[in-house]
Amino acid sequence: MREIQFREAIREAMSEEMRRDDSIFLMGEEVAEYDGAYKVSQGMLAEFGPKRVIDTPISELGFAGIGVGAAMNGLRPIIEFMTFNFSLVAIDQIINNAAKIRQMSGGQLSVPIVFRGPTASAGQLAATHSQAFENWYANCPGLKVVVPSTPYDAKGLLKSAIRDDDPVIFMESEQMYGDKGEVPEEEYLIPLGKANVVREGTDVTIVSFGKIIKVAKAAAQELEKDGIKCEIVDLRTVRPIDYETVINSVKKTNRLVCVEESWPLGNISTEVVFKVQREAFDYLDAPALRVTGADTPMAYAPTLVETYLPNTERVIAAVRKVMYR
Repeated sequence: MREIQFREAIREAMSEEMRRDDSIFLMGEEVAEYDGAYKVSQGMLAEFGPKRVIDTPISELGFAGIGVGAAMNGLRPIIEFMTFNFSLVAIDQIINNAAKIRQMSGGQLSVPIVFRGPTASAGQLAATHSQAFENWYANCPGLKVVVPSTPYDAKGLLKSAIRDDDPVIFMESEQMYGDKGEVPEEEYLIPLGKANVVREGTDVTIVSFGKIIKVAKAAAQELEKDGIKCEIVDLRTVRPIDYETVINSVKKTNRLVCVEESWPLGNISTEVVFKVQREAFDYLDAPALRVTGADTPMAYAPTLVETYLPNTERVIAAVRKVMYR
């Protein structure tokens, strides 16, 4: 099977859907003339023209609102944020309009829109450009939230998100755009709300999503040298969460470690641990643990960035703790 970059998988998903459906268009900062800030939309302006690949001013509130209005009137916009840190400027349109129109209109109107772009840290970008907001958006009824970890998942999930009749938050990572992975040339879809067991194991379940899956995999490889077999569950979507897959895994391994980048208060890991303790408490042989970002704004210094983020050593320590408490 061919290997392509993460950014190419995203581009293929958008382009294939735009060829299939004339109502789909892409709008955002630098998506057209510059071929995308991360070259995700490279070549799309040439193929689809300026009416369907649209450069915007630096005004997230404005173009997010245009997207919501267009979706309410029968189009299917893809709104790209240069980073989800900037989506805070547009959060009123996302939370108070896109997420609520179906309910407030009594089902008369839908908002088939995708808000996509990179989330969380991307190196030395400091406090205001390094925030993981997956749990913020997942907290809001009416939204679906997708965080892919591989090029294969990115393409299949984005195609499903574009076809969905409700608003979808599709969160990527700047540090993954160059990652390569196997992606079929033929069309495929990955359903939203279905987790993926990316590594089979018998001793402990590690739950994560997005780029932090790579940290979990690295930790699992090291732990296997000591005979500890980790099962890794990639959530793929954090609203809705596929609790069934997680709980079935915990019933097999009897231990749980959740790993994610966001701040520790009220994050996705908190919800997963809560659900497991309600549904599978009697199967746990040790308290479930979380490995998260630090409870502080991100610093700029590379040493502090490394300390802030979940890393292999912290995951290994958590697994050893649930194994040998």
